[in-house]
Amino acid sequence: MEILSQAIFYKWKQKYGGMDAQHLKELKSLQEENARLKRMFADLSLDHRILKDIIEKKL
Repeated sequence: MEILSQAIFYKWKQKYGGMDAQHLKELKSLQEENARLKRMFADLSLDHRILKDIIEKKL
């Protein structure tokens, strides 16, 4: 039974093959920051929409 298919292995190797440990850490850090910023944007967009709806109801 294969734990990791060859296709997945080669895809990972192609994507991360030339990176050393430091680059992988930086990549992971940037991916985490990107996810955090996306959540922040979603929250702010929702806040903006709620405030816009409140203003429209008052007018």
